[in-house]
Amino acid sequence: MDRQLSLEVVRITEQAALRSAHLVGLGDKEGADQAAVDGMHAQFRRTSVSGTVVIGEGEIDEAPMLYIGEKVGKGGEEVDIAVDPVEGTNLVAKGQNGAIAVIAIAPKGCLLHAPDMYMQKICVGPRAKGCIDIDASVTENLKNVAKALDRDVSDVVMVTLDRERHQDIIREARAAGAQIRLITDGDVVPSVDAAIQGSGIHMVIGSGGAPEGVLAAVGLKCLGGDMQARLLPHTEEEIRRLHAMGIEDVNKVLTLDDLVSGDDCIFAETAITDCSLLRGVRFFGGGARTSTLVLRYKTGTVRFIDTIHRFGEKRPNVRMF
Repeated sequence: MDRQLSLEVVRITEQAALRSAHLVGLGDKEGADQAAVDGMHAQFRRTSVSGTVVIGEGEIDEAPMLYIGEKVGKGGEEVDIAVDPVEGTNLVAKGQNGAIAVIAIAPKGCLLHAPDMYMQKICVGPRAKGCIDIDASVTENLKNVAKALDRDVSDVVMVTLDRERHQDIIREARAAGAQIRLITDGDVVPSVDAAIQGSGIHMVIGSGGAPEGVLAAVGLKCLGGDMQARLLPHTEEEIRRLHAMGIEDVNKVLTLDDLVSGDDCIFAETAITDCSLLRGVRFFGGGARTSTLVLRYKTGTVRFIDTIHRFGEKRPNVRMF
């Protein structure tokens, strides 16, 4: 893929974050999501790709834009696109930390076409690569990750969504002595952070959205991390949808290379509200400031981009805050 795409995808997540950020704390999660969708769609019209949305806002009859199968871009290289205009709509609505606009791009045919259903996941960073097993117990995985990190289990920080379905995971992890960080929404951010040394997160485990799982997989691949997953269809209709998307073995353990294949992919997330490694959108008179993480697998590049956006001014009103 063209190296310039790294900057192009940043512009897409920035526009989504800027538009959504106007609704932070207003209790309107649908409005925040639609604003971000509109921002992404507008920027895609300026982006030199021939893209197909394989992870989007839903099926064509559920979403007016950025639906699965939609064609985006003004023409160019054929790519698969995964987007979540707002990962953490509840977080935006409540004015809480951890909301992002996120995108992943890979050459055509390289991203798993995952429908909107649950997915079991376990994610770690590069030092624990090859040490996880989604079929093993939580305790065994914690011990193996701790050994790979050369630390005690009591020094391992594990993140999981605070859901009733995860109560057994939480109890077992606490019994093993690990530190548990419970999150209310948005598991893409901690999954990617697990692969960044110094983030304070060592493992993410549990079940969440399959689309978010594919997005996280791209970020983890770019950073040299590891992930295993399994789709969790709950109805016959969901199983039929998987078969229609070419997934025959619905119980298959999916590796990182199953989720995102090939030798190139790009991941970008722009913070809408404050995250552990990024600051949320900050507005000032005449403009705003955004913070973005952008990764590319082929080059191993990790960039933190701090951008001043001008709204109708000739020169930026730069404020260091």
